[in-house]
Amino acid sequence: MKRKATAVWNGDIKSGAGHLTTQSTTLNKTQYSFNSRFAEGVGTNPEELLAAAHAGCFTMKLDLDLTQAGYTVDELETTSTITLDNGKITLSELNLQAKVPGITEEEFQKIAKNAEQTCPVSGAFSFEIKLNATLIA
Repeated sequence: MKRKATAVWNGDIKSGAGHLTTQSTTLNKTQYSFNSRFAEGVGTNPEELLAAAHAGCFTMKLDLDLTQAGYTVDELETTSTITLDNGKITLSELNLQAKVPGITEEEFQKIAKNAEQTCPVSGAFSFEIKLNATLIA
């Protein structure tokens, strides 16, 4: 499987702007700029897209692992927060809230940690990954 996205940028870094388009066109000329990356401007940014990719990949991998272990998931909600510090991405913090009937806390934590370590996006990252997994009754 291969997936692609295209970035177009015009102008200088501070006043210029660009847009991103994904192969699926879910992002279709979605704007990004200096302000959307480093301030609160309208549009997306690379770190936000990494956060979405990590949250989505981890959540799907966890669902797969839980299903293969014989559990039925009611809901998994994951937020990834990407930290950019001095021009370098240093952390993806995954905060998970899960409703999984019949699983013990110990088994849940074990399966969640394995999913964090084995999802393809985690494997692509060279920076720290932190998982905070909460099982909701």
